[in-house]
Amino acid sequence: MAILGEIQEKERRVREFLKVRDLQALLLKRQANFSWMTGGGLNMVGIATELGATSLLITEKGKFVITNNIEAPRMVEEEKLEAQGYQVRSFPWHEDRELSLVREIVGRGSVGCDWPFPDAVMVAEEVAQLRYSLTPEELARYRWLGGRVSAALERTMIAVEKGEKESEVVGRLCHELWKDRIDPMGMMSAADERISRFRHPIPTEKKVEKFLMVSVNARKGGLIVCLTRFVHFGKVPQELREKYEANVFIDCAFMAASRPGVPAREVLRKGIEAYGAKGYPEEWKLHHQGGSIGYSPRDYRVNFETPDIIQENQAFTWNPSITGTKSEDTILVASRGVELITKPVLYPTLAWEAEGNTFVRPNILEKN
Repeated sequence: MAILGEIQEKERRVREFLKVRDLQALLLKRQANFSWMTGGGLNMVGIATELGATSLLITEKGKFVITNNIEAPRMVEEEKLEAQGYQVRSFPWHEDRELSLVREIVGRGSVGCDWPFPDAVMVAEEVAQLRYSLTPEELARYRWLGGRVSAALERTMIAVEKGEKESEVVGRLCHELWKDRIDPMGMMSAADERISRFRHPIPTEKKVEKFLMVSVNARKGGLIVCLTRFVHFGKVPQELREKYEANVFIDCAFMAASRPGVPAREVLRKGIEAYGAKGYPEEWKLHHQGGSIGYSPRDYRVNFETPDIIQENQAFTWNPSITGTKSEDTILVASRGVELITKPVLYPTLAWEAEGNTFVRPNILEKN
């Protein structure tokens, strides 16, 4: 099995966690954790729900799938969980027997869960931390996803025409993503003055006149990438160009400061310093600056109280914004340096130096 090493590493992490927390079992119900634990499997029915339709129960010596008779066949045939060593325990869909099955397996032992569950210890945040350091197999899937979504967004933006609705553009992007069964998890789009007015512009039916921004969170096999691109009809005004380039510089400062072993809040401080250096000392207060990404759009958004230390092979998306512009791509942080998981593949580029690193970033696309 190609992902055997990945699965074994995750079982090792979970069982070490059980020892540290003095738990007899861990029950995983969230979609993100199911995908993480199974090497990209899906327990979802609806893509917008956080809770899956099938649970995993990991004990000191065993692994179990707990599900109803609707989901059980697909867990075996398509997700191939028996081949991963899971025992399937199913119950009729009209009987709520998950709790009784957990107790049959674990007895009176203590159970941790990533979702509120009767008599279980809530450990959602601690489980999320087990996911932060990505395995080599995950990195291969992540790089593919980053390249695919970058190309899909940039192709979509290159094809934008004046008079199109924000929602039309986003619809075409979703079509591009679904060709490869990539879930569009979150979409933002703003035309013209909406870019400056709203930090979280959900797509509307407003038509594009001169300037368009589109941001996307896209997921496959549980892993999520996030990125933003701009298109402008006609030559970009000098004031806008300077503001955008300052924003890209700030983003690169965030990236350059992101290193394993560094407190995430220290990266935030470095980014805020870059805002000041570029003459925009107050803009960081108008929107969060991003943080860790992976199996969640943001595992945590960094603030001055964030306790987390950046791990080896952890992914981040910083998203600094100066009113009317934004810079956003997904990166991998490792001892060897920062790697762009999403990056310009069809777009014009900018190159920035920051703390000895060269970052190639997307520019605003100009169209006649």
